Amino acid sequence: MNSKKNLCFIIITCFISCFYNNSENNRPNIIIIMADDLGYGDLSIYNNKTIQTPNIDILGKNGLLLTDFHSNGTVCSPTRAALLTGKYQHRVGVKGVITAKNHRHIGLPLEEKTFAETAKEVGYKTAIFGKWHLGYDPKFNPIEQGFDEYIGFVSGNVDYHSHVDQEGFEDWWSQGKLKKESGYSTDLINQHAINFIERNKNESFLLYIAHEAPHYPIQGRASPADREIGSKKFIAHGSEKNKPKIYKEMVEVMDDGIGKIINTISKLNLDKKTIVFFFSDNGGTKLGNNGKLRAYKGSVYEGGHRVSALVWSPELIEAGRISNETIMTMDIYPTVSDLIGAIPPEDIDGLSFKNHLLKGEKIRERSLFWEFNSNLAMRKNQWKMVIGRKNKIPELYNLQDDLGETSDIAEERPELIKEMLKEMESWKKHVDF
Repeated sequence: MNSKKNLCFIIITCFISCFYNNSENNRPNIIIIMADDLGYGDLSIYNNKTIQTPNIDILGKNGLLLTDFHSNGTVCSPTRAALLTGKYQHRVGVKGVITAKNHRHIGLPLEEKTFAETAKEVGYKTAIFGKWHLGYDPKFNPIEQGFDEYIGFVSGNVDYHSHVDQEGFEDWWSQGKLKKESGYSTDLINQHAINFIERNKNESFLLYIAHEAPHYPIQGRASPADREIGSKKFIAHGSEKNKPKIYKEMVEVMDDGIGKIINTISKLNLDKKTIVFFFSDNGGTKLGNNGKLRAYKGSVYEGGHRVSALVWSPELIEAGRISNETIMTMDIYPTVSDLIGAIPPEDIDGLSFKNHLLKGEKIRERSLFWEFNSNLAMRKNQWKMVIGRKNKIPELYNLQDDLGETSDIAEERPELIKEMLKEMESWKKHVDF
């Protein structure tokens, strides 16, 4: 009798062990690629006729193309804070850009839990290569916030060749220390990402690739270095005369490197267990292409925060789908957690869209909010309310019929405006605005 019980116990134990081992082996790798200041219409898959991005396009053509994806912020640091924490950026103290000048003590609070820390809890190797922009002091370095590996820069932008920031400081780090490295920043970021994938091909990994491109300074591979350590005498946007031509090159070089990353994944037979997210940190500048959207980076109109976005995974995501669901950067954290079997903090604001990715299920309706320099915007279904910091008079647009926000219909819908204003006041209290 005891021998039978022992045999049953052994069989059950083996079954459970095999189940968990197989479960871990089947957990997807996660790659998050963020472009910097990329316009909604800068990719050829979004109908750009000038810039060609065949490799990024593949992610959308063979995966999911998102047409209503929004950055949390209309500038760099706030969106990155929301991405890392799954919260509105105001709640973690990053309402605006963290600059090198007089802001070296500010950063993403260490008590905030990041998606990297959550991934590590379930055994993932984690890395970030590229732009951090969530704190200059080494105490805010990515390796202090859940990332096993970090190579890149902590400022808003560096010279693509000398790696000097906009205040004249050397800014290229390996882990928590400055370390010089020769090369064009876009190429370096992509190559470090490839190296990490190759070294961790037998591990579950989460890789965050934070590109500088196509943020200024506008420099191509053959452009001269414009910044030197200790000097502030340089042209902020770079010395190149034909900036549209170089901007085009910057996007296409980024695309070329992303193609090499995808080829590496395929070569290592990781494509069937890897999910790649691609999006921008905010809308494009006037040098870029925002399509029919109104305004640019820094604005709470659509051009400031509606961004191109794609999700690719040959095994898990049906190819050729186009999604019109409204999604925010802060939704990445809970979605990734859901995909890898981790548990994010309970107090995050983002929603998981895992079931939308894998099954096409609709995302729960909710109101969404943007703020920059006291300019406010709110989205409720197809309705978009905008309140400028100067006149503070609410504007209302029906994005379903008027994506370019050209016709203010606030006077026609006073009850809706009243309802949305009430919700906005509640949101302000929630984020401690």
